[in-house]
Amino acid sequence: MNKITLLLFIIFFIPINALLAQEDVEIIEVTEDAIPEGLPFATVEKVPVFPGCTGENNATLKKCMSKNISKHVAENFNVDEASKGMVTYGKYRVYVSFKIDTTGVITDIKSYTPTQAPSPALKKEAVRVVQLLPRLIPGQDKGKNVAVLYTLPITFNIPKGDSNRKGG
Repeated sequence: MNKITLLLFIIFFIPINALLAQEDVEIIEVTEDAIPEGLPFATVEKVPVFPGCTGENNATLKKCMSKNISKHVAENFNVDEASKGMVTYGKYRVYVSFKIDTTGVITDIKSYTPTQAPSPALKKEAVRVVQLLPRLIPGQDKGKNVAVLYTLPITFNIPKGDSNRKGG
């Protein structure tokens, strides 16, 4: 994948509000065959809608969707499970990409880490949490339901002195 394609991928594949919410965004290497087909969340005419979200425009719906997905992750992400096998404290980040298909079902879930995953459990837990998302109202483009790509960054901390860590 050339640099321009990667840059366009980063711009359109990661929701803008996710980029703004992060202090430092790390670029991850993704092969073209790993990207499912669909329209980027940031460019679709009418974004997918999280159950219960309402609004007159995409900006309002995007904000509501981000808020609800973040809440879902906060309530369901098990740090103890994700950090199994890790021996150091600190900040960890994993990205989960998925497709919201034309019926609103979450499919093609993949997890990536900016560096080599400190533990396979981290990526597994991130995928598990996304699998728990409810069915969404599908996105639309030109009046038809379309598959939409979404990337979710998940960041968590293992505090120094955590008694479950060796050497921490």
